Amino acid sequence: YRLGGPDPLDYVSMYRNLGNPALNVPEHWHYVSFGLSDLYGDNRVHEFTGTDGPSGFGFELTFRLKRETGESAPPTWPAELMQGLARYVFQSENTFCSGDHVSWHSPLDNSESRIQHMLLTEDPQMQPVQTPFGIVTFLQIVGVCTEELHAAQQWNGQGILELLRTVPIAGGPWLITDMRRGETIFEIDPHLQQERVDKGIETDGSNLSGVSAKCAWDDLSRPPEDDEDSRSICIGTQPRRLSGKDTEQIRETLRRGLEINSKPVLPPINAQRQNGLNHDRAPSRKDSLESESSAAIIPHELIRTRQLESVHLKFNQESGALIPLCLRGRLLHGRHFTYKSITGDTAITFVSTGVEGAFATEEHPYAAHGPWLQILLTEEFVERMLEDLEDLTAPEEFKLPKEYSWPEKKLKVSILPDAVFDNPLP
Repeated sequence: YRLGGPDPLDYVSMYRNLGNPALNVPEHWHYVSFGLSDLYGDNRVHEFTGTDGPSGFGFELTFRLKRETGESAPPTWPAELMQGLARYVFQSENTFCSGDHVSWHSPLDNSESRIQHMLLTEDPQMQPVQTPFGIVTFLQIVGVCTEELHAAQQWNGQGILELLRTVPIAGGPWLITDMRRGETIFEIDPHLQQERVDKGIETDGSNLSGVSAKCAWDDLSRPPEDDEDSRSICIGTQPRRLSGKDTEQIRETLRRGLEINSKPVLPPINAQRQNGLNHDRAPSRKDSLESESSAAIIPHELIRTRQLESVHLKFNQESGALIPLCLRGRLLHGRHFTYKSITGDTAITFVSTGVEGAFATEEHPYAAHGPWLQILLTEEFVERMLEDLEDLTAPEEFKLPKEYSWPEKKLKVSILPDAVFDNPLP
């Protein structure tokens, strides 16, 4: 990028690490990226904001790959993997945090491996460093199987990472990725590991507060041409673009994958990242969408709250499969969950009655600020939805499109093919 090329990372260093036999850490290749942080301080790629704040995006990526017998040089595919993740960060401006997951849906090395997704955690050897252009932390990529990714979504990434640390073949204390691993932690230790996950989900719910997804929503209450005010917000059935303040608020929602205790708190609109890490304020007794100020999530443009009578939610198959997680793992624990469209500027936030600061209320459960829709669901309705959506736990077994409808609640949900979302209106 610095020289006008297609790659955001300037380079990736590759080291041969001898491991630590005393800790049962095998020899492996250690990869470190350079370019997500500010390397030059000339404002060409990253804005220089001072030495006390984050350098660039505030982090670099690392990866530990088990060294195969007789291997004399490190494979280069992890560097391409890092470039792909870096492109996402540069293009979306969404940063990664420890405990986050990345759904990749393909073997990381383009082989036949079961390692097809990633979790992120602090590198066990590399501590945050102070540079002339700010602070840099090091986030390690950890390759995981599909079953382990799903468990991280249903519970939380940190919990699964701790389980991986206890199983040498699945990562061990330094979380080394073995692309030849043929068994998940649940197959290696079927009873113990699944028990821990099930107990964690029941006790803690899910720490996944939002995802970038293929999704959209329509206001079925009235056609958008009813009056001038609605035309200023919608074009056809497509909500207008998010304002900069809207986008930053939603981006911060998704950025906060790690939440303290059982009651996460969304940051204020103008939340600043300190020292390359996200610092939560002390959690309140209730989950909250409010900032520390009374401004809450009202954008500076003062877009009025539109109260909708009926809405139609649209998701692709992968996003739709997360709806039970949203309901069971988040709303039944008094929390919120956000879908942020990756192909447009819309967002859908589900909130429970215990969430403070939401603009959706029990009296008006469907409300929007421009293209940002909030849906408030009571516990009773959530339980009913979970029964009706039971087949979403095995989405590969049904044909698309698939529709669910609750007429008395004036709510419709459609699960649609990916192609529907690939060419959104401008």
